[in-house]
Order: sequence, then C-alpha cells, then structure tokens
Amino acid sequence: MDSIDLPGTDMRSSRFALGTWPIGGAMWGGSDEKESICTIHKALECGFTCIDTADDYGFGKAEETVGKAVKQAGLRDKILLSDKCALNWTSDQQLYRDGSRKRILEEAENALRHLQTDYIDLYHVHWPDPSTPMQETAQAMQELRDSGKIRAVGVSNFTPDQINEFEQICRADVIQPPYNLFERGIEEELIPFLEDRDVTVMTFSALCRGMLSTSSLDDKQQDIFVRSADPKWQEPRLTQYRSALHMLEDFARDNYGKHVVHLALRWLIDREETHLPIWAARHPEQLDVVTELWNFSLDDAAMKEIDRILLDTIKDPIGPESFMAPPLRNELEQ
Repeated sequence: MDSIDLPGTDMRSSRFALGTWPIGGAMWGGSDEKESICTIHKALECGFTCIDTADDYGFGKAEETVGKAVKQAGLRDKILLSDKCALNWTSDQQLYRDGSRKRILEEAENALRHLQTDYIDLYHVHWPDPSTPMQETAQAMQELRDSGKIRAVGVSNFTPDQINEFEQICRADVIQPPYNLFERGIEEELIPFLEDRDVTVMTFSALCRGMLSTSSLDDKQQDIFVRSADPKWQEPRLTQYRSALHMLEDFARDNYGKHVVHLALRWLIDREETHLPIWAARHPEQLDVVTELWNFSLDDAAMKEIDRILLDTIKDPIGPESFMAPPLRNELEQ
C-alpha cells in the first residue's frame, strides 16, 4: 500500500487507516473477537500501518481487541494507534458527550490499558461538548501531550469556529471529519478553512458505513442499527442512493473493470481533501479489494462524471450529523 507523511506531525502512515467501529460490535449487531483479530492481522498484511479506534466502540471492546491483535503481531513500533475520547455513557449504555478534564484523563488511562501500550500516536476529541468549556477540554488534551502519553492531538466533528476556539489553548495536529462519495459537507467550509494550515485531515466513513461497499442495498444490511438510523436508508432517499450506486457501479465496470467499492476508495485517494481516510472492516475478506486500488486512478474527467451522476440521482443529500451526533448529558435527562 502507498504511504504518506502526515502534515503537522513527524509521522508517516499507510494511505488508509483501519477503522474499528464495527469491531466494537455495538450498533453493528455484535462481533466475534477471534474474527476481529484476524481482520486486524489481515489489514497489517495488506500494508495498513494505522489503526483507528475509540473508547465508545463497544464500550472498550474495540480498544481491547486492537490491543490484543497488535501485541500478538509484535509490531507496536511500526503501527500508529489512533484513538478518541470525550464521550461517556450511562449505566444502560446511552452515550453522551463529556469533554471534562476528568473524563478525558480517565479515558486516556483506560485506552492505554486496553491497547496495552504506554503512548497513543493520535488522540482525538471525538465530539465537541458544549456543556464543558472548550478551554477545559483543550487544556486536558495539551496536558496529555505534554506528559508524553499522546504524540499528536486531534479533533473530530469540529466546525471551523470550534477548531479556532480549541486552538487558543492547544494546537490541533489532526482534523477528523466524515467524508466519502455520499457525504461531502466538509468541502463547503472546513476544507477551505484548513487550506493553508499544516494539519492532517483524517476522514472517517470511507464507505459510508457500508453503503458504498456494494451496488445492491438489501434489507439485511438495513437491519444493522447504525444504518437503520441513517435517513439515507429510508425512503424517499433510499431510492435515490440506490440509483446512484447502480450508475456508479456501471461507470466503474465500463471504465476500469472495477466495482463501486473500488471506485469509492480510489476517489478518496485521488482527492486533495483528505490525507488519511479511515476504512472500517469487520471481516478479513472485506480487505481483499485493497490489492485492486493501485492499478488505476481517477482523472478530472472521471471526477466530473462522478459529480454528474451524484447530481442527477441524489436530490436530497444528507450527512451523518443528524443521526450520529451523541446528545449532551442533560438532554438524556429530559
């Protein structure tokens, strides 16, 4: 796999990071630890050198699985571990935002233990928490970096204004927003805002939580909670996205002998908007397509045709913010 220097850091990564949200199981219909470890090992064999996880992915399960897999592989010094904090949950596992210093430091210690390491390479504030002063959140992240427990600070799902406020206290080395063929909201404000900054853009949901992995969307896929909550999987939008997938599949087959999954991943590689897309997988065979990404590329004409297909088919696009954003603690109590 190709690799890339991460702007604003002294680190180098594979062109994709392995995402482990599905490995956590929660919202994804459960997971099998043995298969999850095999998936991580398959990713390492395929050339992935960055693994992204979070404390809330399965309420620690994904972190623990990543820790076991990396230890078994014996490759900690060759792998970048990316993790996230600033979420909490109730006794019945309802997530809410918690950017307090106490919670961030607690999560960092949990992550180090789960991952079986003494430092985390990239550590992100998962979601901004309006109920906590941004200064407190930023100071906690700076404290972790100063202590050597983390190498780089990231912020995920932050607006430009929130990044500016955060950086009054702590520099953000990495910005992590959603970005894929179907979710392109960052092109409007965030990417222009970051244009002259020495910062890594590490985007998540490369395959739009599986929607871009196939041209056929069936009811079994929709049963997974993380998708059933997504308005794209509900009518009238579902018909629009199905039409787009069929046209993209035809375009990929006719021009490159590929499928829509190859097109969606190559599209990210050939864009300037993202340095390090996160590609999530839960089964080893899902990574087989990686070998087919490096023998073709998308030129300007292809990019324009893809844009035309999306414009003609998706009349009511929607991003993930409306259903993925965790509530504040006081919102759960209402």
